[in-house]
Formats: sequence, C-alpha cells, structure tokens
Amino acid sequence: MEVPLIGFPLLGECVCVSTSLLNMYACCATDAIRVFKDMESLNVEPNEITLVHVLVACARSRDLGIGKLVHSRVRQLHYDPFVSSYNNPNLVLATAIFDMYAKCGNLNTARELFDKMPKRNLVAWNLMIAGYNQYGQAEEAQGVFSDKFVSGFDPDKATFLSVISACGKAGDLALGQSFHTYVLKMNICKYVAIGTALVDMYAKSGDAESARKVFSELKTKDTMAWTSMIIGLAMHGDGEEALQTFKRMQEDASGQRHFTEMINVYGIDPTIEHYGCMVDLLSRAGRFEEAERLLEQMPIQPNIAIWGALLNGCEIHENADQVRSHIREVETVGSGVYMLLSNIYARAGKWQES
Repeated sequence: MEVPLIGFPLLGECVCVSTSLLNMYACCATDAIRVFKDMESLNVEPNEITLVHVLVACARSRDLGIGKLVHSRVRQLHYDPFVSSYNNPNLVLATAIFDMYAKCGNLNTARELFDKMPKRNLVAWNLMIAGYNQYGQAEEAQGVFSDKFVSGFDPDKATFLSVISACGKAGDLALGQSFHTYVLKMNICKYVAIGTALVDMYAKSGDAESARKVFSELKTKDTMAWTSMIIGLAMHGDGEEALQTFKRMQEDASGQRHFTEMINVYGIDPTIEHYGCMVDLLSRAGRFEEAERLLEQMPIQPNIAIWGALLNGCEIHENADQVRSHIREVETVGSGVYMLLSNIYARAGKWQES
C-alpha cells in the first residue's frame, strides 16, 4: 500500500518542500523515489541534498535504473563531485553515488568512482569494503582494507565487521585470526556484532572450537549470534550440540524476542537453507512433530533437500509411520529420495512397501 504524499500539491512550488518530503520518506525507498519522479515531472530542480536522499533510496531499493538516471541528473546540474576541476567537491554526494552502484551490485563502476574521489573519509572506505563483502568478493574487500590502512585511516567497528565477514566467506583463517588479535587490542570484542562476526568467521573457516570460545565469552547474545553458532555447529556435523544450542536459545529469557528481532529488527527472512538446517537437526534428534510444524509454517515449498533431511532423520529412528504421512509430498519432489524411502521401509521390516 502506498503512503499518501502529504503536501503533494506544494511540490511544484519549492525544492525545500520536495527535499523535506524525501527526507520524511527516507525509510520507505519506493515513496522517496516516487517523490523525486514527481519533482521531475513538475520541473522542480533538485539541489545536492535532494539528490543525496534519492540516491540513498535507490541504494536501499537496489534500483540501479533510477540510480543511473539520478547520477546523470547530477552531471546535468553540474554537481558532479568526481570532476577534478571542482575546488570543493561534495564528499557526501560522491559517497552516495558510488555506494548506490555498490549496493546495486555494479561494483566495477563503484570502484571506478571511488578511485576518482579527490578526498575520502572513513565512511567512504568502509562503504567500499562493505560493498565488496556484500557480494562475496572477499579478496577485493581485503585489498581495500589494506589500501585504507596505507592511506593512514584507522579501522573502526564497521571496518572490522566487513573484513572479518570477508575472511569467513574466503575461508581465510589466518587473516581472520590476525583481525581477531587487532580487535582484542582495540577492546571492541565486547560488542555483540563484532563477536558474532568472529563466531561466523571461525565456523566458516573450519575452527569450530574458536567459534565456541568466542560465543561463550559474549556477555549478551542476539539473534544473529545464536543463529551463527547454531549454523556453525551444524556445518561441522555437531548436530546434537547445535540442537542443544537451539534449545538454549529458546529457553533464554529473551528467546521470543530473538525470533521477532530476526525479521523486524534485522530484516532477515529465513532462506530455504535455514529451514533445511533446522529440519535436519530436529529430525535427527527424533523431534518429528516440531519438524512437521516447521514445515507447515514455511512460506515456501520444501525442496528435495528439506524432504531428504526429514527422511534422513526417519531412517536414523526407523520411523516408517512418519514417512507414510508424507509419501505424497515426497513423491512430487522427484526420484532422488526413493533410495532413502526404500531403506527406511526395509529396516522397519516392511519389505512390501519398500
């Protein structure tokens, strides 16, 4: 549902009104972009602040098409902060432009513009690192970090969140450990976001013991911390411990809040992989009713991996009755699970059904 444009009749009268509306709709990118389009249709010339607002909106909505049009408008209005002849280029506008390209996945253009910036501040460096990390380009993220260090900028929490995550994606344990040493010296491990990034990095790099240690030392644990530890344990085949950790999360005084935060605060929608992980853990532990409830609550259709995870638990516990209740759904997935079905019935002594 569209948010009503309060004050819309005044758009054509003053750029200040339009810019104020853009600022008001900053949390709703589609509405901010709509205000900008209305401004253009009414021939209201945007100023630099207006352009920054709409570029941020394009970045949030991943609208590269409108973002390019806005960038073109910046040039037309002679606000281009990347032109070397300007004595006092607008650093905020320059950062908004290259960050829009980075968040929309056009990293080559983002890096080209970043390199053209006559001046860079800490925010610009962090956004370029975060852009590479967001799209899984860990080596490039680490390269920008090195360049930043050489340029005399000291890293902050935002920097380390990106580079530690990049190490996890690249599986670079040695570099991740060096970053861990650095954040210990800076005394910022106490922040739950940094701790969570370290847990995730160690788990993905194959060092489950270090992930456990960092996790246990966290004084406060949010949804991301719990989830990173659970998935990390599952990745290393520690299904029982992962399930116990999940149970601890549920029993935690703020456990319900954790689940709410995952969607409302962090904006995380569980993926098919998250569901598959939890179905696998629950079914392996013989908690089939919980696994079934999770399947029923899924907003997406279970795929072959999820049905396979459920059947794997059924095989472990020789639960043929559980299989029978889902045989129709399993058959629609394909032939890949028939061997598991056959094994389950055979082990239960139901040879005719196998």
